Amino acid sequence: MTYTAIVLAGSRPGRDAFAEQFGTDLKALIPVGGEPMVVRPVKALLASKSVGDVIILSQAPERLASALPSDPRLKMRVSGATISSTMLELCNDPTINWPVLVTTADHALLGSATVDEFCAGAASADLAVGIVGKAALMARLPASKRTWLNFRDGGFTGANLFVLGSPKVAPAIELWRSVEQDRKKGWKLIALLGPAALLGTLLRLLTIDDVLARLGRKLALTICAVRLSNPIAGVDVDKAEDHALAEAILAGRA
Repeated sequence: MTYTAIVLAGSRPGRDAFAEQFGTDLKALIPVGGEPMVVRPVKALLASKSVGDVIILSQAPERLASALPSDPRLKMRVSGATISSTMLELCNDPTINWPVLVTTADHALLGSATVDEFCAGAASADLAVGIVGKAALMARLPASKRTWLNFRDGGFTGANLFVLGSPKVAPAIELWRSVEQDRKKGWKLIALLGPAALLGTLLRLLTIDDVLARLGRKLALTICAVRLSNPIAGVDVDKAEDHALAEAILAGRA
């Protein structure tokens, strides 16, 4: 199975203080390991045996294009105002080849092996999300600060990797739209499943697979979590501390 990869490289409205620390107004152009941050996940996707075309979505695609490698599979598009509106536009675009793999420009430590592992694990799902276990990540990077969701089978953080199997995932994106501004607060999404699911999660009576199965029944979709073996897949570059950590990892200091 070959996936069309989507790289979300847009900017939030207003000034980006994080980007300005590095002399740019675009987060995707912050240097990591000696090259613009967006270049690193794009190279991983192009090197993956699971990926065909790679589409970069940004409000300023022409500025990113000059930083990216030359490859006929690489395409630039203007993104929408929000992640959810952008993804809904893709669901209505007849030129998109499905299934779609979605990641972000700040996934600066992404490797092609992780991409292939995730795609293999997501192959039978309508919607899949990549996750990393807390125990593995903290053992590898004990000083790392992540956003954790805790279930009966442990704590997990997202890996900024998603598979959308077909346009029929649009209802899931609509549901996401309702909590998009609080995307770091996963319990708000769980709360949409009702008080029983929320209480069961808070009391750690449910596994992450239990919760996703309930969400799948609500949306008439097959939804799964793909546990990734490389804990570094759970690290993105969203703030200065993340940037320092990524640089240390790439330099072999962490």
